Amino acid sequence: MPPATKTPSKPLVAAPERSLDQRMEALKRANEIRTARAQLKRDLKAGRRSIHDLLLEPPEYVETAKVFDMLLAVPKYGRVKVNKVLQLCRISPSKTIGGLSQRQRTELVSMLRR
Repeated sequence: MPPATKTPSKPLVAAPERSLDQRMEALKRANEIRTARAQLKRDLKAGRRSIHDLLLEPPEYVETAKVFDMLLAVPKYGRVKVNKVLQLCRISPSKTIGGLSQRQRTELVSMLRR
């Protein structure tokens, strides 16, 4: 018998081409988001911002950030403690802040307030 060959069931569709202006605008927006998140992490580390407020009412630029990464910016929270908290709250480490359900948000905030 010949080896099985994989044939795509759907034709491959390329993403639409973007103009130079569209690419530059997307790059500018991505850089603004990265800069804002970096400042937010510095504020969390310095205690100028509360992780509780951030989780309950996240700004738009943070909604696609990973919960794991934001918790790492909180003082006294390292990888082990963050993984433990997320596991107790039944939250995947790859979950984004915008992707949290209301149950996960409230459970995570109550866990962090202990």
